[in-house]
Amino acid sequence: MRGKRVKKVLLIADPIYGNRLVTRLINRIMLSGKKHVAEHHVYDAFNRIKEKGEDPVKVFELAVATVGPKMEVRARRVGGASYQVPSEVRGDRRISLALRWIVAFAKKRANREYHTFAEKLAVEILDASKGLGESIKKRDTMQRMADANRAFAHFKW
Repeated sequence: MRGKRVKKVLLIADPIYGNRLVTRLINRIMLSGKKHVAEHHVYDAFNRIKEKGEDPVKVFELAVATVGPKMEVRARRVGGASYQVPSEVRGDRRISLALRWIVAFAKKRANREYHTFAEKLAVEILDASKGLGESIKKRDTMQRMADANRAFAHFKW
């Protein structure tokens, strides 16, 4: 199956903001096919961002661009030893990782401070757009690992 390429299906833009990236966020949050619940969480979070006087789509796109890693390490097996080889993260994977981290760290936020998932998501998106938060720490950790293993970059192929 190595030779065949799978054609990507273009997502339909979400009905309220008309943005494909918002649809990807909704799909990432969705559990057990309950898209309406995921949409409710996302739109509620975006309304909370709007209440703070900012454009939610621009803030969200900035957050995804900020959180997306530029380098990552991949395990390569060379002569019986495994090396962590740094490689560049390309477009679609960068966005996927950013969305995954934003959603994961929004879920992990303390329940004492925020009561609903929409509140947690809104705060995580705002933090990420400002260069703060756990998702930014994750990106920085990944970047440091890539920098530390730069000596193995010649194993990239």
